[in-house]
Amino acid sequence: MNDIILLKLGEIVLKGLNRKSFEQKLMSNVRRRLEPIGKFRVYCLQSTVYVEAQEDGADMDAAFAALKKVFGVIKLSRAAACEKDRDAIAALAIEYLREDMERVRSFKVESKRSDKSFPLTSIQLSQYVGGLLAEAYPNVQVDVHEPELTVHLEVRDLAAYVHATPVPGAGGMPVGSNGVAVTLLSGGIDSPVSTYMIAKRGVRLIPVHFFSFPYTSQQAKDKVVDLGRQLTEYCGRMTLEVVPFTHIQEEIRDKCPEEYFTLIMRRFMMRIAKRIADANGAKAVVTGENLGQVASQTMEAMASTQAVIDMPVLQPLIGMDKEEIVTLARKIGTFETSILPYEDCCTVFTPRHPRTHPKLKDVEAAESALDIAALVDEAVKGIERIRLDHE
Repeated sequence: MNDIILLKLGEIVLKGLNRKSFEQKLMSNVRRRLEPIGKFRVYCLQSTVYVEAQEDGADMDAAFAALKKVFGVIKLSRAAACEKDRDAIAALAIEYLREDMERVRSFKVESKRSDKSFPLTSIQLSQYVGGLLAEAYPNVQVDVHEPELTVHLEVRDLAAYVHATPVPGAGGMPVGSNGVAVTLLSGGIDSPVSTYMIAKRGVRLIPVHFFSFPYTSQQAKDKVVDLGRQLTEYCGRMTLEVVPFTHIQEEIRDKCPEEYFTLIMRRFMMRIAKRIADANGAKAVVTGENLGQVASQTMEAMASTQAVIDMPVLQPLIGMDKEEIVTLARKIGTFETSILPYEDCCTVFTPRHPRTHPKLKDVEAAESALDIAALVDEAVKGIERIRLDHE
């Protein structure tokens, strides 16, 4: 029996003349995600991507689980194919869906006939196959309104396909279809979620972590590496840029007013992120900021932070409450790692009374004692790059 996976496209189907490029990007991402699992044929017809094993013993369960996390797919299903003949379709449905039919008490059949040369209409095919299924499984009742199981039949160009109810996919747009951005990745709950949300919009991401050893530990760095690897299941392969940040923070501590420590630190983060973005063709910086959550996330504070760069700063969490962010972190699997008790550089030299509504001129005056250009150059030259991939 020819067991395959059908991937239904999401927003891609709304595209116009450039739709093909989005489909090609999605198929490229699907192939790359399947590389560690086995050899598969991947092709697209009529707004559906088909995934077929090209070797015996291919792990279709692993493939299906992996493809549930590929952005650009709105739903997916395990299916079997047969010739476009009503009796062949009925026989396949009876056999292929045996386990599904035996565990439910009611069912209905839904058909789609994109091959208009097929002799039966969609309704006629549903009625014909539904009747034979009812005969084969007399303990299962037909219920067209609220069935426990919906049997799906699709008559397409190459073959007919039988499958049960599709499961939700990751949605969004294929990673890499909407440009490149730098994402600031700390060890907390918020930044992995913001990274996920921007990747879902089709953006390829370059994660950047600021590391202040010995004030922050090797375990804190390892934690961020683990978070990055977890995110690659959705974001694809990434290279984590680990920026040495100790000297900058010590200079801020020694030469700047305490109430401005965090603001000046974040301005340095933005400058360095901009340098990394320029070197990699990225067009935006992504942060996990959430309005009013901490002292550095007031409107005035964020404005002073962003004033040092001339590219968009994307803040997907800006209007969410903490419970919403935590719920999403649990969904994507980063929450348990994020709450490990290893603190990042944002906790180093935290001011006792931070300035929450700063004036830009005052922040600029507070950091004027620093050799900003030299400190940024030093940090950029010391970057460590770590290749991240799913395991």
